[in-house]
Amino acid sequence: MTSPFCTIVPPHLLEHLASSPNPAVAAAARRTLIADASARAARVLPRAAVAPAEPAAEPAAPRRTVYDAQRRTELPGVKVRGEGEEATADATVNRAYAGLGATFALFRDAFGRDSMDGAGLPLLATVHYDEKYGNAFWNGEQMVFGDGDDEIFLDFTLPVDVIAHELAHGFTQYTANLEYFSQSGALNESVSDVFGSLVKQHALGQTAEQADWLIGEGLFHPDVEGRALRSMKAPGTAYDDDVLGKDPQPAHMDDYVRTGQDNGGVHINSGIPNHAFYLVATELGGHAWDRAGRIWYDVMTGGTLTPETRFAEFAAATVAAAKARYGDAAEIQAVTKAWAAVGVPTD
Repeated sequence: MTSPFCTIVPPHLLEHLASSPNPAVAAAARRTLIADASARAARVLPRAAVAPAEPAAEPAAPRRTVYDAQRRTELPGVKVRGEGEEATADATVNRAYAGLGATFALFRDAFGRDSMDGAGLPLLATVHYDEKYGNAFWNGEQMVFGDGDDEIFLDFTLPVDVIAHELAHGFTQYTANLEYFSQSGALNESVSDVFGSLVKQHALGQTAEQADWLIGEGLFHPDVEGRALRSMKAPGTAYDDDVLGKDPQPAHMDDYVRTGQDNGGVHINSGIPNHAFYLVATELGGHAWDRAGRIWYDVMTGGTLTPETRFAEFAAATVAAAKARYGDAAEIQAVTKAWAAVGVPTD
C-alpha cells in the first residue's frame, strides 16, 4: 500500500474553479488538478507501521531542509536552505523554514515528541512547485508548496497553519495511519486542521478564546470573498464567493455529505470533528494544546485506533483518553458535550 497524497485545497474546489468563466482562473485550476493527479500517481512510499512513540528523552532540535523546485515538478528540487543556515533573500523559503520549525516546536514543547515520527524525522519542504500551482501537499515523505495563481490563491507558505497542516499528515501517517477515505479520511484531514491550528496558536501565544480557528487565513487573494479555506469555529462560513463558490462544510452529522468525490468527502466532512475539537478547546479555555490538544494527541498515539476508524469510534477514544488522563473532571465533560453537540455518539 502507498501513503496518502494529501492536499490542503480539496479537488472539488479546484474542479469548480476549472469551470470558471475567467480563463486565467480556469487554466490555473486545470493545471493544478493535472499536477495533483501526476503527483498522486507517482507516490510510492510504503505506509508506516502504527507504533506509539515514547516522548523524547532530551529536548530535540529540528532537521530542516528547504528545496526550490524552480517552478518545475521534479522533487525535491535544488537545496536552498538547511538547518541552522542563514535566511535567504527568498521570503517563501524563509517562511517554509520557519513553519517547519513552528510545527516541530509545538509537538516538542506541548507533547515531548521528537518530530512527526517521534524519532527525529527530518523535515523536508519544496517551494515554488510548478507554475501557478494552487495547492500544497504531503506525499508521504515531504511537503510541497505552490506559489498560487495570484487570482484566487496567494503563496501557500503565507499561512503557518497550512504548513503545519501538511506536516501533520506525517504525524498521522506515523501514528494512527488513518485511511484517506470517507470518515477515517475526514478524521485524517481534521487531525491536520487541529494540529495546524494548534501550531498557529502556539506560535502566537494565543489562548483558545483569542484564536480565530481559521485554516488558511491569508491564503486567498484580496478580491476573493472569503477569510480562509475552513473554519473550525463555524464550518460552512469560511468563504462565499462568486468564483470560488460557498464553503460546503457541515458542523453536524445531520448534514453529513455523502459523495463519491474527494475520497468520500474527506475535506468536507472534516468540519464535524473539527467543530467538536473547537468546542472542547473553548469549553476548557486557556491554551488549547494543554488539555484539548493533549487528549487528541493521546488518542492518535495510544495505539487503539485502526486505519478504518469512524467518527463514533474516534469520539469514544477521546472520552477514554480524557478519563485516563484527567479522571471524571471537566475534561471528560467537555469532550462528551462537544461530540453530542455535533451529533456523534460516544458510547
